[in-house]
Amino acid sequence: MSTLKAVRGTRDLLPPETVLWNRVEATARAVFARYNFGEIRTPVFEDTALFARGVGEETDIVSKEMYTWEDRARAQSEKPQSLTLRPENTAGVVRAYIEHGLGESGQLQKLYYIGPQFRRERPQKGRYRQFAQIGAEVIGPPSSGSESPLRDAEILEMLATLLNELGITGWTLHLNSVGSAADRARYDVALRAALVPVVGQMCADCQRRAVTNPLRVLDCKVPADQPIIETLPVIADSLDEASQTHFAAVTAALDAAGVPYTLNPRLVRGLDYYTRTTFEFTHDGLGAQNALLGGGRYDGLSEALGGPRAPGIGFAIGEDRLVLTLLAQESAPPQVDAYIAPLGETLNTAALVLARELRHKGLWIELGDGSFRLKKSFEAAEKTARRIVILGEDELQSGILTVKTFSTGLQTKVPRAELGVFLSEPASK
Repeated sequence: MSTLKAVRGTRDLLPPETVLWNRVEATARAVFARYNFGEIRTPVFEDTALFARGVGEETDIVSKEMYTWEDRARAQSEKPQSLTLRPENTAGVVRAYIEHGLGESGQLQKLYYIGPQFRRERPQKGRYRQFAQIGAEVIGPPSSGSESPLRDAEILEMLATLLNELGITGWTLHLNSVGSAADRARYDVALRAALVPVVGQMCADCQRRAVTNPLRVLDCKVPADQPIIETLPVIADSLDEASQTHFAAVTAALDAAGVPYTLNPRLVRGLDYYTRTTFEFTHDGLGAQNALLGGGRYDGLSEALGGPRAPGIGFAIGEDRLVLTLLAQESAPPQVDAYIAPLGETLNTAALVLARELRHKGLWIELGDGSFRLKKSFEAAEKTARRIVILGEDELQSGILTVKTFSTGLQTKVPRAELGVFLSEPASK
């Protein structure tokens, strides 16, 4: 019988890496709360029509990458319903906004989510068929200020704050405007005309996109196609005055807040619902596929899904790739504060009581076993902890614990009442 393994494109997350995942998510929740975002949790599968209408039938996601199936009909008179594992979360959030009448309050809705998404694409470093996203959406009726360029700037400033607080250095914010629907229609005409004489020299995907959705040609990552893409018209030349004014206000607000950015006239997002501001944060530590996160404005998405006019802007962070970046910057896995080593099985219960005391003080503690020889306890402790606390009969009776700090080699006698404070201090002391 063959050994069962995780399905291709999925993976198990194991300690100590999961410690980093939890830190990322806790930091994101804390930052979002300071900006008055609340959490939304939508189903992991939706009606297929949601993504066809919201994301776009001609996008790679809808045409090639979705996990879709027909659910059994509840009665013979009913047709089976087509369901899809969510490939992204913005469409689901906007569906929930419409379904629950969140716009009826007249207030701006600031919502974030953390959870799995699913796309059947070729697995590669940092890209999986089940992958985690952290995202947020700001959406509301026009009277709530949802169209304001200040909303765009606030989202971007919040993302810069999040990356900085996570300790990610060397990121770059790429910024562009893809204009209004009318701007894009004008650009579509110019782009189609420019592609006619050159598209035959480009990859098969670009040749298909040139017919179905020319804007997606600019998304191409094939190196041989880049010189041709550089010769194509830029969308900035097709923006009307209102779109230009909106984008200028976004960049002015970022300048005032001190958020650095790079204007990238070739930047487009791969989903049909984007309008005006689009952005991407990249990091060189990820290689050729260097995007950490991306997003943009989607002022017509609610109407496309049958809802009221509700301009919005949002983003999605690829958590797998974010953790990869952090792992590249952190040289060692996190360690617990102390390993408690009881000297004999009769001291196991006392060691458990001591561990309980220290854990209740907020310390990370690993508990050894009295059946271990002292050498084995030291070997186990050095792999997991910054210090080892030795608990023998003498230590138990006197209330004075023996503590060794591995980074310095120093061995210290510490009163039990002071042990929590001592273990909280940096190990270098």
